[in-house]
Amino acid sequence: MPNTKAIGVAFADPEFESVTVTQGVYAGASSSPIAQSSSGSVNQFYVTASHASGDVRGIYSRVNFTGAGAGETLRAFSTVAAAQGAGQTTNGAHISLSVNSGGSISGAANAVRATLGVASGVTPGGTLAAVNVDSDFPSSVTLPGSAAFIRASNSNTGTVTNLLNLPAAMVAVLGGTSATPNRKIACVTDAGTTFFLMAVV
Repeated sequence: MPNTKAIGVAFADPEFESVTVTQGVYAGASSSPIAQSSSGSVNQFYVTASHASGDVRGIYSRVNFTGAGAGETLRAFSTVAAAQGAGQTTNGAHISLSVNSGGSISGAANAVRATLGVASGVTPGGTLAAVNVDSDFPSSVTLPGSAAFIRASNSNTGTVTNLLNLPAAMVAVLGGTSATPNRKIACVTDAGTTFFLMAVV
């Protein structure tokens, strides 16, 4: 792994500040994973960005699929194999954005941004979505009544009262192009109360 940290006639970079890799990087294996017996971060990066314009990305990963196979640019997978302690939260991924003292936003700030793009003149086919929420469990599993595809919560004392921010064109006027609601979508509150969103077919 060549780098730019010169010491005498050799190169050394104990903090890996400058690394070029021409093949994959591996750590642990399914049969011999990295052992972590205490809390903490297995991999960590701390960056301060003081640039005046443009974008800084802590991690940039891009895959160009040129064959018939599929895959992901990023795959995160957490597995729970023991009883979790009371009040513990385990996530497959946790992504945050915080506006701290002295900070302000003139455009948009998103903790997560998912973009679906199709180039001009392309007819992609298939089923497309910017976000797909999925489940993976057999019918023999009994889920708690609070289980849902999407959950909204307020972690601090402040609250967000709007569930969605939608383009006006997505909101149809009843009696215009819509009809009397004849379907319902089940929802549940954090207090366990079930209610329904009315829908039209």
